[in-house]
Amino acid sequence: MGVEGRDRQKILEAGAVALTGQLGATVQRLRKAYNLSLSELSQQSGVAKSIISQIERNETNPTLATIWRLSQALDVSIERVLQTTEDEPFLEKTSRSDTPILVSDDGKCRLAIIGWIKTVEWLQCYEFSADPGGVLESEAHQRGSVESLSSREGELEIEVAGVRAIVRAGETLRYRCDRPHVIRNIGPTMAQATMVVILKAAAME
Repeated sequence: MGVEGRDRQKILEAGAVALTGQLGATVQRLRKAYNLSLSELSQQSGVAKSIISQIERNETNPTLATIWRLSQALDVSIERVLQTTEDEPFLEKTSRSDTPILVSDDGKCRLAIIGWIKTVEWLQCYEFSADPGGVLESEAHQRGSVESLSSREGELEIEVAGVRAIVRAGETLRYRCDRPHVIRNIGPTMAQATMVVILKAAAME
């Protein structure tokens, strides 16, 4: 590996550490906000206590599956959050630094979690970006789940159960995501899209 290659690797590693740091801080803040111990969060999420501890200390880069298990365990009902003594407006702003970002196995795709963690069990929203050649492989969601991907830039190929479709800027593709699915950037430039996942939808026979 040449000097340029080593520098790029160092940049990628530094970026991964920074992203994991944001995620770890977010998990720890929510866990403490809900007064959960590491053991309690482990029991509720099914994620090993040691793994949660490593995530919070920025010592590991967790998988998407791990993040979703933790998200579901940290969820509270939307009704509780919106309950007020009066009919006050509800406004909640999240800064860029507090937005968790997940990175694909190949390091070329990024998912910024812009959805509300309190609705994660039935509605998830992401900002998706992928470098040329980037591939994001996802496991099946709950039966009946649907994903909606709206492309803003670039050219993406979506594959679901062996069936493929191409989405270009300005186009939206909706598809069943209750089976393994893959998103690929097949264009020569960066691709960007907004993704909405509807979970617990009515089963589509």
